[in-house]
Amino acid sequence: MTQKTTKLWQKTKTKMNPAVNKYIISKDLAADNRMLKYDVLGSIAHTNMLVSVGLLNKKDGAKIVKALKKVAKEHENGEFVLHQENEDVHTEIENYLVRELGDIGKRIHVGRSRNDQVLTAMRLLLRDEIRETQKLVKDFALTLLDFAKKHEFIPMAGFTHMQHAMPSSVGQWACAFAESLSDDFDMLDAAFKLLDQNPLGSAAGFGTAVPLNRDMTTKELGFDRTQVNSIYCQNSRGKFEAFVLHCLHQAMMTMGKIANDLVIFTSQEFDWFKVDRSLTTGSSIMPQKQNLDIMEVMRANVSIVGSLQQQVQTVTQNLISGYNKDLKITKKPILDGFEIVKHSLEICTLTFNNLTPVKENLLKAFDDVEIFAADYANGLVMEGMSFRDAYVKVGESLSSLERQDPVKNIKAKKHIGAPGNLRISEAKKKWQKR
Repeated sequence: MTQKTTKLWQKTKTKMNPAVNKYIISKDLAADNRMLKYDVLGSIAHTNMLVSVGLLNKKDGAKIVKALKKVAKEHENGEFVLHQENEDVHTEIENYLVRELGDIGKRIHVGRSRNDQVLTAMRLLLRDEIRETQKLVKDFALTLLDFAKKHEFIPMAGFTHMQHAMPSSVGQWACAFAESLSDDFDMLDAAFKLLDQNPLGSAAGFGTAVPLNRDMTTKELGFDRTQVNSIYCQNSRGKFEAFVLHCLHQAMMTMGKIANDLVIFTSQEFDWFKVDRSLTTGSSIMPQKQNLDIMEVMRANVSIVGSLQQQVQTVTQNLISGYNKDLKITKKPILDGFEIVKHSLEICTLTFNNLTPVKENLLKAFDDVEIFAADYANGLVMEGMSFRDAYVKVGESLSSLERQDPVKNIKAKKHIGAPGNLRISEAKKKWQKR
């Protein structure tokens, strides 16, 4: 069958300059391919709703739903292909319905604009993306906690101002990131809640004269609630995506700190950790090099995800209420953000499954007895001296301090969150319930 390429907005005999099409239509159909299944779900829900309110008879509705399910199946098998000339996935599907069903296929667009159609498909897609990302966050957090438990009492110098400060441990270091990921997980929950409202039926942003049942599609699509005001449905596009990217950026910031630590702590100057050689790259000129490039790229990706948030935020911040074509620009950044974060989480999990502390090198940091200075001051406090006097006394006698056993030192610190009381088992149970 000849591929017909009528656009949803195209009038008979209207011809568009090819330069316009080239400028406003995405060259990359990857985003639309990812949206197809969700556009089908939204269209099925819309069709069932049209039948329920009498705008479509049951027989025609059943034919449309059957054809839509066929689209999804063919796409899953690689047989339903998007064409650049069809502008987007929404047009591709509707043109297919018209080719397959004739005038019946033309009825699906009643009471619906491409504006709310895109919004609905994106909300459905992004909800799934959040849940997939959260699963990877959970996997990584549990990996960190296992790593922390295994190396819980290996001493590790804690830093302030890039100088040795106080005794810490490998367990405390790893647990810090697991706890950070817990907050990142909760922020993604907040993003999910924001997206979990149905814009379908808001049409172009001003409602429609036909008697839609928007709450029905809300229920059928599994949204928590209906987004009420039709204008706000359009105004929220970009606002929601920017918030999601903000939450993704927080997860990247957690991983960026890990990356920065590992780049430093695996360097020859530190040599505190070894990474399996299979995770390193080499040099084109220096045969000896084993570079932890994955962590360097991860550091850079923190900035990339942050810039994607800014891109969405600045594109949408000064638009008049209602739909504007500028909003099209929000699609690619949000999907790119998810891809970067998900891949980064996978790489982090892989890294910690192949990371080994070099205990003898970690212990060398404790040869400098000044790292125990704060502990000596606190010891005097426990004997009754004021902290300020103890601080001065220890500060004036640093050269006479003796080295403590770092393992006994960290195990002796039992308050919540100190290296001797990390509550790893409790944290693990909390994650497993998520």
